[in-house]
Amino acid sequence: MSEKLQQIINRQNQALAGDDQKVDEVIQLVGFIVGEEEFSIPILSIQEIIKPIGWTRVPQIPSYILGVFNLRGSVIPLIDLRARFGLPLQKHTDETRFIVMKNGDDVAGFVIDRLTEAIRMPKRDIGPAPDTISESETMIDGVGKQADRIVTILKVHKLLERNF
Repeated sequence: MSEKLQQIINRQNQALAGDDQKVDEVIQLVGFIVGEEEFSIPILSIQEIIKPIGWTRVPQIPSYILGVFNLRGSVIPLIDLRARFGLPLQKHTDETRFIVMKNGDDVAGFVIDRLTEAIRMPKRDIGPAPDTISESETMIDGVGKQADRIVTILKVHKLLERNF
């Protein structure tokens, strides 16, 4: 986990430690931006967050898969979330990051535009995914509501599915 992310989590934990009120279960998420929208995933699904590194293109794969990269001896697929979400591609910036996600034995890196923050959200503030898509098809796990924003929570296992 990146040092910046760990510092954010530590600050939030310290702030919450002073709160004696016991609320319902809290979900820990990591927020990030793709395009103009904020998304999040459960923090326990993250293997690590890194600055972009070189990758190798692989022929005959879906257009949203950029290729593979080597992370300490492991070859990991690299998926561009902009392409996966049908957004126009964009050059990487200083804020671009690769989030390496895991679910069981499945691991992949995902290109995001930028990190936002670690988010602690009570389960009561998370609603279901919109009814516009069948539950088994959608990548959306839920929609979290905070005072001034809406955060879409993604299903890591759906992001990691290999739909070739």
